[in-house]
Amino acid sequence: MAYGSNATAYQILNPGIAHWFAPEIPAVVGYTQRRDVLLVAGAPVCPPRMLASALAMFERYGRDRGCRTCYVCADAALTRLLARSPGHSAIAVGAQPVWDPRQWSTIVKSRPSLRAQLRRALNKRVTIESMPPEAGRHDPSLRRVLEEWLAMRILPPLHFLTEPWALHGVVSDRALLVARCGREVVAFLVASPVTGRSGHLIEQVVRSPQAPNGTAELLIDSAMRQFASQGHSFATLGLVALATHASPEIARNPWWLRAMMLMARTHANRFYNFRGLERFRMKMAPQAWETIYAISNEPRFSIRSLYAIGEAFCGIAPWRAVGRAVARGAGQEIANLWSRLAAQASPAR
Repeated sequence: MAYGSNATAYQILNPGIAHWFAPEIPAVVGYTQRRDVLLVAGAPVCPPRMLASALAMFERYGRDRGCRTCYVCADAALTRLLARSPGHSAIAVGAQPVWDPRQWSTIVKSRPSLRAQLRRALNKRVTIESMPPEAGRHDPSLRRVLEEWLAMRILPPLHFLTEPWALHGVVSDRALLVARCGREVVAFLVASPVTGRSGHLIEQVVRSPQAPNGTAELLIDSAMRQFASQGHSFATLGLVALATHASPEIARNPWWLRAMMLMARTHANRFYNFRGLERFRMKMAPQAWETIYAISNEPRFSIRSLYAIGEAFCGIAPWRAVGRAVARGAGQEIANLWSRLAAQASPAR
């Protein structure tokens, strides 16, 4: 809370993330280990003047254990610092949209399509209320909404910096907004503080299939207005992987990675909706996009480091996650085809 400036700073308190504390300075690193790679969640949390020392000490900690270090979701400031350090390589993985919540009312006034979505939810009598995050942790309605939301996804639940049940971690400083349609909970939003930038990361917007159109937008609108009332000047909805707004930096990635990213953006949208996520955030009229990186302490970013990142997010070997997604997608296609055939046959009976 004193030094967190990376958007992921508070997320190091999520389930499944280990912590390393510097022996001589006030610094902590949230990380997970996959094979011989220590994957850092963002950057060390420490006073800015001590960042270089914290990096050096943690990488020495990794080398003593036969591991390389990779900083996942690193921002431009960390990238510039490590670019001057020999033996480091960076790749652009996407971009995060950012807003100044104090200007949110002006943004809404300038976006008729956004206002229309908000009206749709309000006309369906959707209401937003704050809930203590400690209470949300044990709320069965929120658990139900999360399970319904996950059931709509083809990919297995992701982890590391996208832990689906963030409310099982440390939650006391988080914000939790709940959307109700009548008495029924249909969606919720979780935001974590980024105190070093006087703002928040909206890390989850979870909605039930029964949520009326515009519910997600209404949750974000309520969050932005709450942040503005607190005088905060920064908000983000987090990383959009492969975002076109990071294209100039992605063009500098190794050729093999550019080819993989192009293939993923072209053919993998049925498993993870890269384009849809970016379009949704664009609808909110971000005031800027910040490129997000992965940085490894190796001269050239390797496929092995990329594989370790995939394993951390998937929780299992990436090829297993893809295999499960393909099988689930095929099952859904068969079920949909069967439903269509049954519907066509019904009038004949």
